[in-house]
Amino acid sequence: MTTQNTIVPFEATHPGILIKDELDARPDLTQKDLAAELDVKPSFLNEIIKGKRPITADIAVLLEKALEIPAGYWMKFQSQYEIDKARVKEKNIKRIQNLDIWKIIKEYVPVKYFKKLGYLMGDLEKDILTIKEIYNVASIDELVASFSKSKFAFFRKSEKLQIDEKNMFAWSSLALYEAKKQAVNTFNHNNIDQLCIRLNEAFFENNNTIDKIKPILNQFGIKLVLIQKLEKTPVDGFSFWSDENPAIAITLRHKRIDNFSFTLMHEIAHIVLHLRNNKEKTFMDLTRKNKKDQYETEADGFAQEKLIPDNLWNNIVSNHLPLNDDKIFTIANQNKINPAILLGRVCFEMNYYAIRTKIDKVLK
Repeated sequence: MTTQNTIVPFEATHPGILIKDELDARPDLTQKDLAAELDVKPSFLNEIIKGKRPITADIAVLLEKALEIPAGYWMKFQSQYEIDKARVKEKNIKRIQNLDIWKIIKEYVPVKYFKKLGYLMGDLEKDILTIKEIYNVASIDELVASFSKSKFAFFRKSEKLQIDEKNMFAWSSLALYEAKKQAVNTFNHNNIDQLCIRLNEAFFENNNTIDKIKPILNQFGIKLVLIQKLEKTPVDGFSFWSDENPAIAITLRHKRIDNFSFTLMHEIAHIVLHLRNNKEKTFMDLTRKNKKDQYETEADGFAQEKLIPDNLWNNIVSNHLPLNDDKIFTIANQNKINPAILLGRVCFEMNYYAIRTKIDKVLK
């Protein structure tokens, strides 16, 4: 029975090559002489040697007598040749089919991006299977249908943003794929406050932050996927359920601690406020838009409160204006808040952009 591990040769070897080898090894025996011994025309034997005719049972018996090579061996050789020829043909047909499939895939998938990340290795058949796994489809028709569905969703959500639908589809599919591979603790909504405290401690230190954040989230039952950015894919975060756990995907488009911390808290807000009772819903948060729906407004409010408590912010607004770097440093350190996070909100709400700052915003 043929198995998936069967080795298919590049081309099938006809048993006539063995006759040629025997003639080459026996200088005293010519092709004409052998034809005479077999009682066949030299042209007939020549066609067997060139692989244009099969070795029949009658010829196999005659070759056994002439060359002292068992007839059974000749028949097995001929049989293997026929099998290999069929497999080579099947392989070539499969390769042509795969090339046709790959041509379609390249219309809907950023192949170079997946090659760069090491998902695609140049083996066409394996790469097609990998694409199907990443996009969670059983066929290319299903891939096309899924793309059309997601394209409509991105169009509705994108407003005036420049979006490459193919890249957005790849980004979200990769997020779902990578999240599914992760195993984390059981998620409990009652532990969210403690989770936010742990995250703020890591933000305040801002030292190997990414390496620290992921295990913290995993410990509290949330999956985290970090995905390299693609061109015209203006997505900040993506929150969704992955099997029995909530998951967050983030693109580090801006390697700033204030941007990263707010995006992460914003996605946690979606988990707490909007995904708790609906495991089918997803939230893909694109780069800040002028118009926000209720969900985004609620998530923003949650993130602001968890990063900078409302009572502290109100105290700043009431008692510490106008602000400068020294005041921001002092307030931030007194409250164990990373100064860049406080500066980020100040800039967002108080038109503080024009002032030069020595506060380090880099995500470390």
